[in-house]
Amino acid sequence: MAERDRESLVSAAGEAEERALESALRPKNLDDFVGQQRVRRQLSLVLEASRIRERTADHVLLSGPPGLGKTTLAMIIAAEMNAPLRISSGPAIQHAGDLAAILSSLTEGEILFLDEIHRMSRPAEEMLYMAMEDFRVDIVVGKGPGATAIPLELPPFTLVGATTRAGLLPGPLRDRFGFTGHLEFYSTDELELVLRRSAMLLDLKVNSAGFAEIAGRSRGTPRIANRLLRRVRDWALVHKLEQIDLRAASAALDMYEVDARGLDRLDRSVLTALITKFNGGPVGLSTLAIAVGEEVETVETVAEPYLVREGLLGRTPRGRVATAAAWEHLGMVPPAGAMFGESLFSLTEAGDAELFED
Repeated sequence: MAERDRESLVSAAGEAEERALESALRPKNLDDFVGQQRVRRQLSLVLEASRIRERTADHVLLSGPPGLGKTTLAMIIAAEMNAPLRISSGPAIQHAGDLAAILSSLTEGEILFLDEIHRMSRPAEEMLYMAMEDFRVDIVVGKGPGATAIPLELPPFTLVGATTRAGLLPGPLRDRFGFTGHLEFYSTDELELVLRRSAMLLDLKVNSAGFAEIAGRSRGTPRIANRLLRRVRDWALVHKLEQIDLRAASAALDMYEVDARGLDRLDRSVLTALITKFNGGPVGLSTLAIAVGEEVETVETVAEPYLVREGLLGRTPRGRVATAAAWEHLGMVPPAGAMFGESLFSLTEAGDAELFED
């Protein structure tokens, strides 16, 4: 029992340390935020104009893939406006009453951040329309013919919504945001700047080649870059290295099964199964998921977007196919007459997903 308690305490302490490190690495203002130049300039203008008018900022919608800084930007908005921040998420708001409880407790000027806002329930969405536009909600008391709606006035607040799938947001909700910013993947140079800042905060010595190696394997995502930096830090600590260079970074990331192109174990499993078991495809998504022993959603949302973006996998009306680059990356030679994504009219837009098999 004592040993189990000790393990629990160690685990909790480790998780708390990781959360503290992640929080410490987040930029605190727009000047420290690396990348996303267009969104930064536009957002800075919106916030500055609000301060000049001495009014709450317009509602902000941030969209883009995970790990690019949507939550960080919400925290920066609160800091720039010198306002408190309330954080919640779409999945946590499944009833209109859940949203009413949050809205009724807001103070004037407060920033309400809703992550994954597209996963909010429809009744809550409809309540949010009025709250965003008129700063009031109607609380329904009673049921049936005797039900009455009691209007509840809300203090002016700013809603910051974040979504990885902006297309799932209903039009009336999107239209109520005064500013919409779409975050793009980072370049390798931008990721190096992120890593240099993080290394300074973590008091790590990393040379230019080490930064470049980690950035090149980070899939264009700052969250992944910082995570890999911490894992390389651990490897260097165990091997008693004072400075992280190209050799150390490469050896550490190889041990964690992140290859030179940023592919991890799941990515390579998908490509290997597609090539060795289905001769490069085409094959349906559910069949491919079964072949790698993963859930369909995991393959579709975790592995597939990056493989498509890297040109290693094609999405076609007949199924998924491995491109010539995928064969080459795995060190394999495609058989004569192999069908690649280009010859199957590969479709890579997420909006075409309903055309795909399975």
